[in-house]
Amino acid sequence: MKKYFIKTFGCLANESDSERIASFFEKRGFKPSTFEDANVIVINTCSVRESAENRVFGFVNNLVKKGFDEKKKKIIITGCMVGSAKGERRRFSLKQLKKKFPDVCEFKTIDELVFSDSLPLRKRQAFALIPIMEGCNNFCSYCVVPFARGEEASRDFDEIACEVETLSKKGYEEIMLLGQNVNSYGKDLRSKKVSFANLLTRLNKIKGIKKISFMTSNPWDLTDDIIETFSLSKIDKYLHLPVQSGSDEILKKMNRKYTSKDYLKLVSKIRKRIPEIKIGTDIIVGFPGETEKQFEETLSLVKKINFVKAYISRYSPRPGTTASFLKDDVSPSEKRRRWKLLDELINKN
Repeated sequence: MKKYFIKTFGCLANESDSERIASFFEKRGFKPSTFEDANVIVINTCSVRESAENRVFGFVNNLVKKGFDEKKKKIIITGCMVGSAKGERRRFSLKQLKKKFPDVCEFKTIDELVFSDSLPLRKRQAFALIPIMEGCNNFCSYCVVPFARGEEASRDFDEIACEVETLSKKGYEEIMLLGQNVNSYGKDLRSKKVSFANLLTRLNKIKGIKKISFMTSNPWDLTDDIIETFSLSKIDKYLHLPVQSGSDEILKKMNRKYTSKDYLKLVSKIRKRIPEIKIGTDIIVGFPGETEKQFEETLSLVKKINFVKAYISRYSPRPGTTASFLKDDVSPSEKRRRWKLLDELINKN
C-alpha cells in the first residue's frame, strides 16, 4: 500500500496548501500514514522568519538520522523555502539527504495544486480554509513572500463561490479566505465586477454559511467598500491589519505605504463605521537601525489602538530582500526585550 505523510510549517496558507497536497495523493491511491511508515514524506516549508526555517532544518536533520530503508522513501520538499532565494536550498543539509536518499530527494512546487479543481482534504468538519489568491506585488523590504509566492494571481470569482456553496451543502458553517493581500483580490483579473468587496458580498448570500473571515489585509488597500462589508451579517467582526511599526522612519525603510498617522486615521474610520470591530496586527521589532525612540513610537501607537492580539516578530534578514543588505544592528537581547514589552502590553491582556 502506498502511504504518505505531510509535515507543514508556517502559516494558514501553507496549511491550506497541504490540504490540497493530501487530496492530490489520495486521488492517486495513497493513504495517510505516520512519519515512520510513509513511502512519501512531504515537507511543506516556510521561510518568512528565520525561526521557521530553523524548525525545518531540525526536522530534516532528524529525518537524516532516522534508520529508514532509503529504497522505500521518497522525500519531497516544497513550500516557500523552495520558491525563495536559491541560496536557501543549500541550507537544507542536501548533501546529507542525498547521501541517505540518493535517488529520491526532489524539489517541487505546488502551483498546480493551489487553485486546482479538486477539493482539498480538509481536517476540520465545519471550518474551511479557502485560498482566493496567491502571491504579492508589494515588496515590503523585509518580506520574502513575493520571491517565494510570486506575483499576485487571483482565483476565478465563480469558482470560489462554487466551492463555498459545495461546502455549505456538506455542513460547513465557517470559512476563512486566504491571500497574502486579500484586499488586492481581483485586480489582476481586469474586471470591474470582480473585487474583494464584491466577493464578500456574494459569499455572504450563501445559505448555510454562518461566518466568513479573512487574512491578511494591507492598510493601503483597505478601501471604503471593503470596510462597508463588515456590516454584512456573516462577515467576522475581526480585522487583522498589520502595522509592523509605529515609526514613520522605519515604515519608510520597510517600504510600507502609509505613516503612523495614516494608520490611526484608518482605524478611526473603521471603528466609526463598525463600532464592534476588533483589530489584530503584526509588528516587527529590531528592524535595522530601529532606535529606542523609534521603538517607543511603536509602543505609543499600540497604546492608542488597543489591539486585541498581535503577532510580534523579532527581525531576521531574509535572503534576497532589500532589508537583507542593511546592517542588522539591533542585538538579539534587545530584540527579545522589545518583543517582551509588546507581548505583555498586547497579548497578556
